Amino acid sequence: MALADCDRVSEIRIRGWQHAYRGLMPKSYLDGLSVAKDAERRRAWFAQGDGSVVNLVAESEGEILGWAAHGPHRDGGTPAADAELYALYVDPACLGSGVGRALLNVSVERCATYPRMFLWVLRDNAPARRFYERAGFRPDGTEEPCEAEGVPVPEVRYVRQLPG
Repeated sequence: MALADCDRVSEIRIRGWQHAYRGLMPKSYLDGLSVAKDAERRRAWFAQGDGSVVNLVAESEGEILGWAAHGPHRDGGTPAADAELYALYVDPACLGSGVGRALLNVSVERCATYPRMFLWVLRDNAPARRFYERAGFRPDGTEEPCEAEGVPVPEVRYVRQLPG
């Protein structure tokens, strides 16, 4: 991913939230998400990055179709000895095309020196949970309470063993 990709990545991320989390989060919350504000934050993070977070994009014919980010597992806010998939979003028009699987596979391959990879997924997001389970991730029993406009949207943590 390059700095110039931030606008498209933010568009994919926001549209991905609005598609995947419909019915799981309040409509007003999802409708209030701003691609422009997300892109502004993303450019700032990208410019200040220390290289520990790896941002990947999937492209076809010069168009970005998906984005993933991974790096050290943030165990209690501090990096640990494991890896973490921070995000994986695909343009909703490309769901089921293999773009997400390709991004996940590259992230897992690039983290092969770690013993495990963690990720968080909304507890009630059954399609995402199936996607990660087909890729060898399993819930580890850890749940994180989250809210969107006062509505509980708990996340569950998944883990996969890596060659490490």
